[in-house]
Amino acid sequence: MIDQTIQQWGNGLGMRITAPLAKAAHVARGTPITVEVVEGGFFVRVAGRPKLTLAQKLKAFDPKIHGGEVMASGLVGAEAF
Repeated sequence: MIDQTIQQWGNGLGMRITAPLAKAAHVARGTPITVEVVEGGFFVRVAGRPKLTLAQKLKAFDPKIHGGEVMASGLVGAEAF
């Protein structure tokens, strides 16, 4: 549990999620959430996994795990070499 203060953020209000809190909750930038209004405040719940950027997807790609060549069936059209 961490005490926070709601701050002005543009035309709305916001709360910072500190690094230790994010780590403990297993969330990162881009993690989708749902916010539910409950008696006495609101409840925030993780709604899925963060969407990865292309660079992150390429970094995670391993041909040994992901099957290697995409078109293993051979040439199909007018491929250039």
